[in-house]
Amino acid sequence: MLGKRIQRARKALGLSLRDLGDQIALSHAAIKKYEDDEVTPSSDVLIKLGKALHVRVEYFFRPERFTLENIHYRKHADMPERHLEEITAKILDQLERRVELENLFPTPPVQSFLVKKLPKKINHIDEVEKLANQIRNQWSLGFDPTPDLIDIFEEQGIKIFGIDNEQYPKIDGLYAEVNGMPVVVVGDQRPGDRQRFTLAHELGHLLLDNRLEDGLDIESCCNRFAGAFLLPKQSLVNVLGEHRTSIEPRELSLLKQEFGISMTSILHRLEETGIISSHVYRQLRAEFNERGWSKKEPGEQYPKEITHIFEQMIFHALAEQYIGESKAAELMNMPLESFRSLRAMESQDVAHHQ
Repeated sequence: MLGKRIQRARKALGLSLRDLGDQIALSHAAIKKYEDDEVTPSSDVLIKLGKALHVRVEYFFRPERFTLENIHYRKHADMPERHLEEITAKILDQLERRVELENLFPTPPVQSFLVKKLPKKINHIDEVEKLANQIRNQWSLGFDPTPDLIDIFEEQGIKIFGIDNEQYPKIDGLYAEVNGMPVVVVGDQRPGDRQRFTLAHELGHLLLDNRLEDGLDIESCCNRFAGAFLLPKQSLVNVLGEHRTSIEPRELSLLKQEFGISMTSILHRLEETGIISSHVYRQLRAEFNERGWSKKEPGEQYPKEITHIFEQMIFHALAEQYIGESKAAELMNMPLESFRSLRAMESQDVAHHQ
């Protein structure tokens, strides 16, 4: 058990056995014996391991309760396997702290995920559009824009975590299940419209996996779901009309700022909903390519989504005296003095501790 904890913390930092051994003046063989539970490290070694791995000693004694299952990545094909291992280890650590915190509340602070009357089978990609509208109706979203998508997902029982895209530039997002809980990971350095499409795409995986008729591509269906969820057809019709022979790029830019979905994705939505023809779509895409907008769209970026429910729950628990400062600092994986500074409103930057 303790060995698995050491191994996970090491992988989360991207360290080899030799890297870790060098930091605490031990051989890689000695570290391997610790990880294989052949030898139990002394308290002095555990303290050194904790400092080298940037974890508190308490971390090593948490029970190993979680495993990521049914994992789907939105990533580049050439993403190194070790990066996937690092990401998995980081997410499991965040999840453990999150669940431990939730269990300290007398009543659950977040509801369990539940969607009513999901179709048993999706036979055609157009049915994905209906499913997106069904979810929006169940969540009382109507046809208005949906700011703060992370908050909406969290309220519905989907746990959202961020991953550093500067460290892992070849991944946009991840969907997995942990003990029946849906978990979505999104790049925290991506533009907001890209984050939101990733979030909606991963929600598509949660709802569509194992429900598609043979021959339907899961990624295409999840993309269709994401577009329909973020920008329903009725919203498009309300703004642009049922049929258009042309579209001004400025119209797309305004829709992007209102609904938080990229101009390119809006173009896809216009074609797949029949508001513009395939011919008009190809013309506009050619213009996008010519003007360099397919790589970098004009205008201001849509604001990034931010995960903050964990920190909110920390201070909620602290205010109600469910936990003390020391436990709060441990859960946030930061030194006690740094946490006290944060609590005193002397520092607002905690993202790198989570």
